[in-house]
Amino acid sequence: MTLMELQNGLCQSMENGTLMRVSRILYRNPVVVFGGLIQFDTIPITDEASMQNMFQIHRQTYMRHPQIELYVEFEAEEVEAVQNDIDVNDDIAAVYEGMNSDSEEDFEATYEAGDEDEDGDVGVEAVVENVVVRPSSSQPMGVPPFMCELDLDAMHAPEFPEYANRGIPDPEDGEFRIGMEYSSRKSVVAAIRSFTISRGVDYDVFESEPQTFYAKCKIYNGRHTCTIGTISQDHSKLDSDTVAEAIRPLVETDPSIKVKSIIAEVQSRFNYTISYRKAWLAKQKSVAIVFGDWEESYQALPWWLSVMVEKIPSSVVQIETRPLYNGNEEAQGVKILHRVFWSFNPCIRAFRHCKPLVQVDGTHLYGKYKGTLLVAVAQDGNQNIVPIAFALVEGETADAWHFFLRNLRTYVVRKDGVGMISDRHESIRAAVNRSGGDWQPPRAWWMFCIRHIGSNFLRAFKVPHLQKLVVNIGYSRTVEEYNINYKRLEERGEAYARWCDAIGLRHWVLAFDEGHRWGHMTTNLVECINSVLKGARNLPVLALVRATYYRLNELFTRKSAESHERKRAGFTYSAFAQQRIEASMQQAGNIVVHRFDRRNEVFEVREMTTGKVLVVDLARRTCDCGHFQVERIPCRHVIACCANQRLDWQLYVHDVYKMTELRKVYRFEFTPLGDPETWPAYEGPTLVANPAQRRTSKGRPKLTRYLNEMDSRDMRGPRICRLCGAQGHSQSRCPQRAGPSGAGQ
Repeated sequence: MTLMELQNGLCQSMENGTLMRVSRILYRNPVVVFGGLIQFDTIPITDEASMQNMFQIHRQTYMRHPQIELYVEFEAEEVEAVQNDIDVNDDIAAVYEGMNSDSEEDFEATYEAGDEDEDGDVGVEAVVENVVVRPSSSQPMGVPPFMCELDLDAMHAPEFPEYANRGIPDPEDGEFRIGMEYSSRKSVVAAIRSFTISRGVDYDVFESEPQTFYAKCKIYNGRHTCTIGTISQDHSKLDSDTVAEAIRPLVETDPSIKVKSIIAEVQSRFNYTISYRKAWLAKQKSVAIVFGDWEESYQALPWWLSVMVEKIPSSVVQIETRPLYNGNEEAQGVKILHRVFWSFNPCIRAFRHCKPLVQVDGTHLYGKYKGTLLVAVAQDGNQNIVPIAFALVEGETADAWHFFLRNLRTYVVRKDGVGMISDRHESIRAAVNRSGGDWQPPRAWWMFCIRHIGSNFLRAFKVPHLQKLVVNIGYSRTVEEYNINYKRLEERGEAYARWCDAIGLRHWVLAFDEGHRWGHMTTNLVECINSVLKGARNLPVLALVRATYYRLNELFTRKSAESHERKRAGFTYSAFAQQRIEASMQQAGNIVVHRFDRRNEVFEVREMTTGKVLVVDLARRTCDCGHFQVERIPCRHVIACCANQRLDWQLYVHDVYKMTELRKVYRFEFTPLGDPETWPAYEGPTLVANPAQRRTSKGRPKLTRYLNEMDSRDMRGPRICRLCGAQGHSQSRCPQRAGPSGAGQ
């Protein structure tokens, strides 16, 4: 069996009506410990070699463990939305019924952990005054596999570190004996806990000192004879620290791992079911172990950024701080990190060879401190996403957006005539108006994301059956097509048309954007987060910034190799442009061409299959079909005109699609930063987190926003009564609940 056959078989077994793909496969490798007991390592199945390794291990362990156990994660296969085929969910009940959601994502974003008591419960955290501290060098500066993981279609699954039972002796009968040696007190306690958890027994601690640990079982006569007094799904010694250490390899690979996955992993390894709260707290502790403490992360951030700028000159870092007060006095040498903007030099150089288009958006951070990550994304000539700038800010405020757009324009997007796509957020509008013309014509054209337009329309009118029509209006490539779609909307209600008129045609309709969109209608932030920044929002601030560095290095390294290989293979254009050109050539044979000037620039063409007549102007580089001027690639009508007059169609392919230009996008490389022990000392103020940004909510929060179709979670269907099966009400409000007499009233 090959890896592809395994993936296809797994997808076929998921008969839920949704197109799925396998995003990750982990093999649970059985390892014998403590005299015959089995624990499990985790091995990623990413290629044929790992498949064969899995089968070889299974053959060796078949007698002890005859099953092959896999941990499989699926993702819904997204279908690209096109102009005339945009599915819209007709049901909007979830928009209003989601107020009491049990969303794990929302819970993790606001739940604040306190100190854990002896029973593993979380208590109320004591209020601590601001303490002035100096930068710490204890921040982990290793590069976990997660920081180099890319989730692009052309990229392989990341490596998954295997567990290693180091420092824990494995006696044949699984019992402790006098004379056994351990590397540290910590390893002794870990061995005792693992032993008692696997045996389902408990012990009492009589003394716990730095050099002494005295624990006693109720009955011990050489071999264990006691049993636990009561049956429980949890174990008192299976605390969050133990779980945090056990799930550390999982967190190293994916810090955004779901809490329910942690509970399942603990259940499979220890045969106990821990509480959601304990699993969540263990995850936070494991994140801190792997990626650094939250507070120390803020202190080490300017040190790392200064080293990065020194190693990669021309990279840009802009930091805004606020004073920190101890009472009424300003603390000396300590500042609150307010905002930080950063862009790596390879990204700045890359944008010069990308399409003159930038897409900006923001996404909330998850973790101990609130905040927003602002991202600017470009695209190369092969439709690849290229993040070019980032900023951590307090939220999507007008000042925050002004800070981001000002630095983006000053240091990264320097050329004129660029387009910028974003949502219609009033904060962005205010920032654009404050830009002094930097983001306004003729220097730049601000346009709106059609996904946000459709979402805003649905929120304003609650008519999901018309949302598709509004989106189709935005995708109209010609004025004629726009007029047809606009009239259809106006016939269904004048208020709908007036709402669209207020947006401004050039801001959202493809036919009126003067070509500045290059055919792109959305901000692409979802794709950027999933492919390049997935999971980074769960990390402490320094780990998040470092993740952008190492992931972009991985992106540039791989894409550079791909472009060089394609160039060596003899290709002139990118794969995207090549497919477009070949398709146009195949369709150009059924087109009749009439020349209308002696300079061979203006033509009238007629499609024989449809009878449609269009005008092609090679001098202005336009075609009535709209495709030529939108993508800057010859459409079938242009190809037909060039073939008729023996003109070179390659003159009309934009340089951004040529392999010579595509290679320049990834020409500049990232630089290894080296051993932190060799870095120069940081001289500057100590940065700390803003106390006002710390999350303080306890427990599972209520949803405080309305959901729409742009949310990543699937929207629920209509409420169905469990009693009568009818829609529109719950069992508690069912008319039949009172009995037959009540139903007849």
